[in-house]
Amino acid sequence: MERKRLIIGVMLAVICVWSLGTQNVRAAEPIVIGVATSLGSLEGGESLKAVQMAVDEINAAGGVKVGGGTRPFKVESIDLRDSDPGVPVPEALLGLEKIILEKKPTALLVGPFRSEALTAGMDIIAKYKVPLLGTIAMSPASEAKIKADPQKYKYVFRTCLNAVHLVQFLSGTMAAINKQFGFNKVYIMTQDVAWARGTADLVKKLYFDKSGWEVLGMESYPTGASDFSSALMKARAQGVQVIMPVFDMPQSGTLVKQWNTMKVPAIMAGFISPLAGSEAWKIFDGTIGGVLNTTFELGSAMGASKLPASIDFMNKYQRKYGKEIQAGHGPAPSYESVYILKEAIERTGSLDPDAIVAGLEKTDRRGAMGRIRYDGVHQAVYGFDPAEMSVSLVSQWTDSGKRVVVFPDSLAENTIQLPAGLKSLK
Repeated sequence: MERKRLIIGVMLAVICVWSLGTQNVRAAEPIVIGVATSLGSLEGGESLKAVQMAVDEINAAGGVKVGGGTRPFKVESIDLRDSDPGVPVPEALLGLEKIILEKKPTALLVGPFRSEALTAGMDIIAKYKVPLLGTIAMSPASEAKIKADPQKYKYVFRTCLNAVHLVQFLSGTMAAINKQFGFNKVYIMTQDVAWARGTADLVKKLYFDKSGWEVLGMESYPTGASDFSSALMKARAQGVQVIMPVFDMPQSGTLVKQWNTMKVPAIMAGFISPLAGSEAWKIFDGTIGGVLNTTFELGSAMGASKLPASIDFMNKYQRKYGKEIQAGHGPAPSYESVYILKEAIERTGSLDPDAIVAGLEKTDRRGAMGRIRYDGVHQAVYGFDPAEMSVSLVSQWTDSGKRVVVFPDSLAENTIQLPAGLKSLK
């Protein structure tokens, strides 16, 4: 009888301890991550999903170690709508402040879609001292603010590339085109937003003007524009050889369809957001063969066989959501930013915003985009070698509807091919 009582007592004690432990795990207050961006955009919507995927992985593995225990992440989101035509920056800023005040996030991820909203929103972030790991807005104006007042704006980091880094990849692509085919006449077409205008201006100043290229024209289009035929006719009349588009709006895919229909004898190479994903071939009825398009961050819409981590990330996303990533900008750095935040918290053992900033500054992570580190103004360092830096890639659509990596050399699967009807000058 005594033995039976002893066994029952031990079992009850074990159950009690297990129950208390379970309650403690369940009762652990979550660490709130705020995702504030334009959720209706392709980039914003898929970035939110990438954040949630990383959070689910981390929570399933036990959560985040902090304060002698572990706590789960929890995602709260708000639609800033700042990618929509006609939505003013002040409206996006109201949303940014709303999520900070109501959800009290430990950190913000993804952030404003438009650079204009991010730059203005930095004062709100500084006011509430909430670290932000931005993954969409690209203008280096935010870095200029950090440089001018590093103590005030130290809470802002950017994990995606910025316009300056995009200039490197566009310039590198143009140099490869010139080397292979001898082309040096370009017509530039951009969206009338800060990052796109800034990118085009820098490519012209830092590459075209210094390398003997002839810029036949530069035209900007308001967000929502859908007819580009006038510029294409001007370009053709002047003997254009290369068209460089820089657009993130959905309507920009029409530019490629018009280029194809009008049979403009020029190679198209730049960035058009709707062409980034695998579904673009069907969406645009097979009219995009020969186009070169930039994937802003490796793993966003396209991976490279030479960096298996990028393929692994894309495969995990497809298994979880039943669909391939289509956005060439945002999802990969959004996913990596969750792990970067986790590592920063665990590195310092604190949720204090200043401590998190100190932890973020020590980031050195290898993931879907290559090696991720931040420079002195909190911009992730991008380059051509994934072993040392985060990397973008340029792929070319084939006439059979496939995408082939053609730049940089560290990831390339083939050389650039001329579309049918174009002849090399070499």
